[in-house]
Amino acid sequence: MSLDIVILAAGQGTRMRSALPKVLHPVAGQSMLGHVIETARSLEPQAIHVVIGHGAEQVRERLAADDLNFVVQAEQLGTGHAVAQALPALTAERVLILYGDVPLIEAATLERLLEKVGPQQLALLTVNLDDPTGYGRIVRDDQGMVQAIIEHKDASAEQRLIAEGNTGILAVPGERLGDWLGRLSNSNAQGEYYLTDVIAMAVADGLVVATEQPLHAMEVQGANDRIQLAELERHYQQRAARRLMAQGVTLRDPARFDLRGEITVGRDVLIDVNVIIEGRVVIEDGVEIGPNCVIRNSTLRRGAVVKASSHLEGAELGEGADCGPFARLRPGAVLGAKAHVGNFVEVKNSHMGEGAKAGHLAYLGDAQIGARTNIGAGTITCNYDGANKFRTVMGEDVFIGSNSSLVAPVILGDGATTGAGSVITADVPAGTLALGRARQALIQGWQRPQKASK
Repeated sequence: MSLDIVILAAGQGTRMRSALPKVLHPVAGQSMLGHVIETARSLEPQAIHVVIGHGAEQVRERLAADDLNFVVQAEQLGTGHAVAQALPALTAERVLILYGDVPLIEAATLERLLEKVGPQQLALLTVNLDDPTGYGRIVRDDQGMVQAIIEHKDASAEQRLIAEGNTGILAVPGERLGDWLGRLSNSNAQGEYYLTDVIAMAVADGLVVATEQPLHAMEVQGANDRIQLAELERHYQQRAARRLMAQGVTLRDPARFDLRGEITVGRDVLIDVNVIIEGRVVIEDGVEIGPNCVIRNSTLRRGAVVKASSHLEGAELGEGADCGPFARLRPGAVLGAKAHVGNFVEVKNSHMGEGAKAGHLAYLGDAQIGARTNIGAGTITCNYDGANKFRTVMGEDVFIGSNSSLVAPVILGDGATTGAGSVITADVPAGTLALGRARQALIQGWQRPQKASK
């Protein structure tokens, strides 16, 4: 059956104490609303409708996409009123209602919920809680059939003892929704139009209210303040860590690992503590990542090693290549098989051939570096003249002496050598030694300046 999804994202979130709309606060590097939209897309609906209000333009600007229909709720008059704003655009046989501040809901849970929706049946996601304070309570009859939802503020003392709470997530037959929303009343403690009143209407109309529950209560946890936001973050990271370990990854300490994007892993991968993965990262078999590393939008080929405190962004390490500790690989950095970048080396938009080495203290920008070339400490490719970028090309088996400055554009042929401390401004033919430094002078009897006595 066809499916429309409505995501309620109009709330202000005053307890966040922030100028940022609540649904844009991040969990694992992505806005809470972004997570919900991603999960909604995985269900392949015919349309996704996002109801926005506070900070509407910020939300629209941040998340605008061709498959999203943004609907503005000018006044926040309750969840039922919010869904009603999207009603004119709803045409599917089923309508699923989600919340922009409930980012951890699993697609599998929603699929189970949607399976229970039919012309004479709607489906409600509930959760059993040790402390359901603040949640609407699920009221059932003697046969266990759902009769209504009573909001916490409207519940009697006896009803507040009910442990089964309403998550707000609801799937209904689309043809019925308009009638129910049109009959809502705001005669309650909050003076709002509650979507939850639809349940009693459905029962009165002879429909069955089926229920489903998440596998873990944190799936339906919302975030109203920074404390709850942090709790969501930790649960997300614990869940991500468990999934990686189930795929054969060794995490030295699952509590000190952060995934803020998408990761694809091979077998026998080792990740030490305090590693942050951002964007899209591919890690092949046998890769080892040391502690305190940040890896963003990068690919680590089979057997690559990233040593402690290295930062990779938009980079690729070839098979058996290694970098660090304290290496920085910027966008466009490609290390060939068994290439090596050591401590305090920065590589940007450069390709290092198989077995090439830059052991320490170097900047390699806009360079093509051949196989087995060795780059000494303190070497700089002078690639920028203040307005334009230029390339440095080094052939195979080149040896760059320490503290060399290679002023691009410049080409060094296969087997070329530069003497330590040289400034190279012209091409160096293959097999040639280039020296570009001032001649040393000796001054006999020179007296070093002395501090004046006080």
